[in-house]
Amino acid sequence: MDVKDYYKILGVEKSATADQIKKAYRKLAVKYHPDKNPDNKAAEDKFKEINEAYEVLSDEEKRKKYDQFGENYKYYEQHGGRPEDYDWSQFGGGGGGQSYHYQGNMEDMFGGEGGNFSDFFEQLFGNRFSGGGRRQQRTTRGRDVQATMEVSLADAYNGATRQVEVNGSRLNIKLKPGLYEGQVIRLKGKGSPGRQGGENGDLLISIQLAPHPGYELKGQDLYADVDIPLYTAVLGGKITVPTPGTSLNMNIPAGTDSGKVFRLKGKGMPAYDNKGNAGDLYIKSVVHIPTNLSDKEKELFQQLSQLNENGNA
Repeated sequence: MDVKDYYKILGVEKSATADQIKKAYRKLAVKYHPDKNPDNKAAEDKFKEINEAYEVLSDEEKRKKYDQFGENYKYYEQHGGRPEDYDWSQFGGGGGGQSYHYQGNMEDMFGGEGGNFSDFFEQLFGNRFSGGGRRQQRTTRGRDVQATMEVSLADAYNGATRQVEVNGSRLNIKLKPGLYEGQVIRLKGKGSPGRQGGENGDLLISIQLAPHPGYELKGQDLYADVDIPLYTAVLGGKITVPTPGTSLNMNIPAGTDSGKVFRLKGKGMPAYDNKGNAGDLYIKSVVHIPTNLSDKEKELFQQLSQLNENGNA
């Protein structure tokens, strides 16, 4: 059986300093972290191996024992010695000064054919073991789960309640007014379950705003084109402007040209969780030219045209 080479696992020399070992560990831990490698058993095993190596090499006393054990045992075995005859007494256990004097089959000591030397190191270092020599399983936090939810502009403007199914359970989610594109809503504890009593991960819902046929959202400001009857544009009057919230009554001054933009302050998208801070609503007038005129209407327009020509003569 081979002794695990913790230095090789971390990719450092045996002479590496504590800072070099820490730097190498952090780099590998980020690369093989389960959150970045979901459902990847090989990466999960590698991550455990990296943590095991760092746990030993980052501790001065454990590293010293590991160095002694690895060097002496390999030298002893390479020069014809039998593993079961090796003098283990020089490696006192970390708990209460316990020493190991072992005689017998090496495979029995390391847990049979499926055992490995790292199990022995844990006994040697007095770490992560409970009574009876059984390893204590570490609690592990569950993974965060990511999801996307499409929300209409009206629901983003007014707020809404949505129902989602998570792990077989239905949840009612209250959406506050002012949702914006790319916003992430975190539901704590609604992600993947933890292991060995560890806390659950979170559910992260990314908001995606559905396009609206009548409005364009820029930041918190809303933009819309609104048809204005010709007679209202010429004479002035009131029109009703639909919004994602309630409809608004708006005064149109006489002589309004097509393309004129009106600003309705504070009638845009409300700020998230702060209704008192809202954007503006910009209305662009589109003067609507009447079609299918009656004979009487055509006659009247002709009279207007003649009056205009006489007035400009």
